[in-house]
Amino acid sequence: MLCLAQVETEQSADRLELRILARQRSEYAWAIANEQDTFSCAKATQYAQGSLVLLTLSDTYEVLEISDVKDWLLDIVGTLLVTGVTPQFLQQEFERAEQWRQNLTLQSQDLDRRALELEARREQLEQLEETLKREKKQMESLAAQYREQNQELDRRSSELEAR
Repeated sequence: MLCLAQVETEQSADRLELRILARQRSEYAWAIANEQDTFSCAKATQYAQGSLVLLTLSDTYEVLEISDVKDWLLDIVGTLLVTGVTPQFLQQEFERAEQWRQNLTLQSQDLDRRALELEARREQLEQLEETLKREKKQMESLAAQYREQNQELDRRSSELEAR
C-alpha cells in the first residue's frame, strides 16, 4: 500500500515518527487519513521534521520502503501538464459525469415506468383472455342449446309430417 506521510519528529538516530496524510486506494484514487494515523519506524535515510515522504507499506503495515516525495510529485505534475489536466478540465469532467449520471437516472426511471406499463398491459391482456374464454364457453353452450332446439324442431316437424 502506498501512503503519503509527514515526518513528525526524529525520536532517535535510527527511528522516525511518521504521520500518515493519505493512503492510495487504487491507481488513481487516494483517501485522506485520520489525524491519529502515526507510527514509529526504522529509517533508512535521514529526513528532517516536516518532510513529506512516500511510504510503501505491507499488508501488516510494516514499512517496506521510504522515499522522498519530490520525484513522485514531479511525475504527477508532469503527467497533468502533458495531458492538459487543469482545474477547469476537471470541473468540466465532473459536470459531464454528473450530467451522465442524471441522464442514466432519467433513463432508469423511464425504463421502470415502461416496465410498469407493460405489466399493466399484460394484466389487461390476461383479463381479456379470461373474458374471451368465458364468452367462448357461453357461445359454445348457446350453440349446443341451438343444436338441441334445432334437433327438437326437426323431430317435431317430422312428427307433424308423419301425422
